[in-house]
Amino acid sequence: MRPRCAVNTAIGKRCIFYKRLLPLLEFGRQREGIDLSKVILTRHTLNNLRMRSMPLGIGKTPTLDPITVAGSGVAQEKEKGYLSEIIEKENNLFDGELTDQDKLVYVNSVLRGKLLESETLRQQAENNTKEKIANSPDINRELLHAIMGGLDAHATMSTQALNTEAIQEGPEEILLNHSRLWETLRAKAS
Repeated sequence: MRPRCAVNTAIGKRCIFYKRLLPLLEFGRQREGIDLSKVILTRHTLNNLRMRSMPLGIGKTPTLDPITVAGSGVAQEKEKGYLSEIIEKENNLFDGELTDQDKLVYVNSVLRGKLLESETLRQQAENNTKEKIANSPDINRELLHAIMGGLDAHATMSTQALNTEAIQEGPEEILLNHSRLWETLRAKAS
């Protein structure tokens, strides 16, 4: 009788974790600064580790430029350019009394969210380049499914919300207490 070998499940668990983590990481995204608007300073300590002289050199004293982007809480120029491109393209697609926010949410949240649910597209993205997926016949089929799924889902939720007072109170509580609605409204008002 052969002895049983102990199986190390930690390696398998890590493999699954990293496989799921990898698509969530954004590689190649260039940032010129860091947005620290949601960072809260909880502690601060100063230690005198020895007095040191700072030789600045002979001649003109160099100055430091103030920090302007980090922590400002505003979209950086590249992101503003990107959003304006999306809005311009969407303005050419949709007619009617729709706000820019309506268009952005529909394309970037509703349709994108439905497309992210597609197992077919996830497998193709894992095994192909962006160009190959753009030429795939599945992308058009899945986009149509996303449009229909978004319409059905929003019609169902809107109908339920209009007909049930308890459902009307749910989004209000979520928006005010969890989605930072008040804080965002206040920031936009300032």
